[in-house]
Amino acid sequence: MKPAVILVGADKGGVGKTTVSRVLLDYLAANNVVTRAFDTESPRGTLKRFHPGITEIVDINHTPDQMKIIDTLNSAGAKISVIDVRAGQMGATLRALREIGFLDAAQAEQFTFVVFHILGPSISSLDEIAEIAPFVSDANYFLVKNFINETTFFEWDPRTYASYFRKIKHAGDVTIPKLNEMAFEQVELSGVPFSAFVNNQTAEGDAAKYSFVLRGYVRTWMRNISAEFDRVGLLATLGAKAPKR
Repeated sequence: MKPAVILVGADKGGVGKTTVSRVLLDYLAANNVVTRAFDTESPRGTLKRFHPGITEIVDINHTPDQMKIIDTLNSAGAKISVIDVRAGQMGATLRALREIGFLDAAQAEQFTFVVFHILGPSISSLDEIAEIAPFVSDANYFLVKNFINETTFFEWDPRTYASYFRKIKHAGDVTIPKLNEMAFEQVELSGVPFSAFVNNQTAEGDAAKYSFVLRGYVRTWMRNISAEFDRVGLLATLGAKAPKR
């Protein structure tokens, strides 16, 4: 299994990129894929709050931190590295990866490179695609529609969306459904991964007293997202064993 980097980000804030990183980590763990994570929301990161055991906070623009991630890809016990890119740093992070030669190495198939580009419902999110395109032509690139509220995505002519989508060959399309607001709020208050909330566990692994109803909402939401990751063949892309269903 080749080392793999999964970059989760967007240049527009407020699109729920860390939520996607969190459910992605839960999905990989559920499929027995050992993963480490890097939270670039330095000095305090949201991802680390929910996944403290596997997450390290880094400054992606700081050379020693770049070395901490890239130079250890082959030697780390976890072959999958998820990088949660802070808002507004997607383009800058990809430029940094190009400057240090990582994109060339990925093109040469030394590493697997996956990009989850989280889109908001406005046309400005689609404009990001053209800016990102030069960096991800050889990556496994997924456009992620994350329904963080009831807003309808891309209400303009579907041909407009399609024209942006075609800017990157082999782009995939992933939909993250909206989670019940009260359920999401309770997970935030609990400070545990979505999977721990569903399993009624505290951060210390003890039995909790979370609502059965709210846990049900989260369970169904996670199941739907897992189906999306299965549909696009994420595990196969990473070289991991396909799940048994």
